[in-house]
Amino acid sequence: MVTQTWIATDRPDHPFADPKKARAVIAELPAQNALKALEEIAFWLDSVTRTEGIEPAQRFEAFDLLDQAAKNHHVSVAREYLRGSRLQKFQENRLWSVSFDFWKALAAAYIQLVEQFQADVPGTAALRKDMPAIVARALRAITLQLKWTLLRYGAVEDRIWGDLNRLYLFAESHGFAAKLVSVYPGLHGESSVQRELLKTLMLSMSSTDSLVPLELEVAERLVAYFGDRFILTGEPFEACHFSFDLSMRKPPARVIKGVDHSSVVRYFGAGKGLEGLLALKDEIAEKGAVPADIPLGGSYDVAVVTPVLEHLAQYWADKPPARHSERRFMASRMTVVHGFADVLRCLQPQGGTGAATTPDLVDTDSTESWIVENVSDGGYGAIIPQVRGDWVRVGSLVGFRTETRKQWSAGVVRRITRDEYQQRRVGIQTLGKVAIAITLTPTGTISTINAVRDGDVAVLLSAAPDENQEVTVLMRVGTFTPQQELEMRVRGKGYLVQPVTLLEGGEDFDWVRLRLLRRL
Repeated sequence: MVTQTWIATDRPDHPFADPKKARAVIAELPAQNALKALEEIAFWLDSVTRTEGIEPAQRFEAFDLLDQAAKNHHVSVAREYLRGSRLQKFQENRLWSVSFDFWKALAAAYIQLVEQFQADVPGTAALRKDMPAIVARALRAITLQLKWTLLRYGAVEDRIWGDLNRLYLFAESHGFAAKLVSVYPGLHGESSVQRELLKTLMLSMSSTDSLVPLELEVAERLVAYFGDRFILTGEPFEACHFSFDLSMRKPPARVIKGVDHSSVVRYFGAGKGLEGLLALKDEIAEKGAVPADIPLGGSYDVAVVTPVLEHLAQYWADKPPARHSERRFMASRMTVVHGFADVLRCLQPQGGTGAATTPDLVDTDSTESWIVENVSDGGYGAIIPQVRGDWVRVGSLVGFRTETRKQWSAGVVRRITRDEYQQRRVGIQTLGKVAIAITLTPTGTISTINAVRDGDVAVLLSAAPDENQEVTVLMRVGTFTPQQELEMRVRGKGYLVQPVTLLEGGEDFDWVRLRLLRRL
């Protein structure tokens, strides 16, 4: 016997309108495939957001269920993205896109609840007590969108700043902006709308375009850790070096003295967060280890965390780091190669150790033409064509030659930004006044850990020894051995040298300082 109901129901035909069906969907998420699970959760968030007729309380329950289900998955995906330095472009794009789309969908879901509450949609009165946590969750999801944008050195969408404005003004107007609430259950779950806003703003003001992705991850975690010590006021305040206009869809900026105050401008700063940052730096230096109770989302070596602490301390201070030399604007082109092997190839015509100066010595398939915007004593600012430069990262070694200088130079990419037209702009630090191919051979008592092989090719970056009889050199990665004497041959002349300091270890190079002992 077939039973048929002819009575229409107001409940929409959607699995997340029924708690039992919703839990069944969650249970069917692929537990062993974090990327696929996160993609499905983003789909369901968007689906619930677009479906009409779901009661506000049930909608919040659905969003919360999906939010909690995603926790371990987005952690796994982020870890794979950050640890995978050799990811294929397709894989890197997919990890990034799924993560960003999830945070965007989650923020949109919670923002919808706020908008329905503001519009006095029937049933939203039941969410009044949950509004502080809902707004805080939306802000946290917006912060993660900002973070994933910065991981790619991208231009931040105006939408993000607009959403921040609306949410914070809503919280202020309802008197709960500074109210402490349990945003999520568990440790570190307590926060407030104001704290969440400050985390976003302080991350934005931390000049992350000069950090590699793993350092940016640590920076974002440190911003969150010190978030309860940041300060925000409605009036200009000596300790607040930054400002944010709630009427504009623009990022925060440093306070400019003499500008008239507006009622929609908020002023903020690191407050006691800077003191805590410096204290943590001193503690790490003293103990030689990162305290286990600092929630960085993983275990990090001192060599990773300390530079980030120093970086944040510089940009949270009352004055930003000053430029070492004046920047002069110009328009020209530079020919660029990347990586230690290609830099050497540019300096070694026909396999020798002379200096290459003619274009036909370089394989055009491995060269790129960048547009120089400005130059200073320390380096160059350049624009990278959209179709090239997928390899570019902070810390990448480059060889370059400008139209006005025929000799090759070596440098390291220190800063990357992306403008609204998706053009990437980079800052290149020049490592030396010259770039000369040389050979290094171990001599004297050979160290048991020596990594230099007989006749290893390297790049001399100094035109002459300094007052300490020292020069800087680019060596093959992993070949720096302290105190191991080497024979350095430069254009047919031999010198006995001793490694002094590893200035920087890159992905495929060691940048070192050597001391000249005597002429051979």
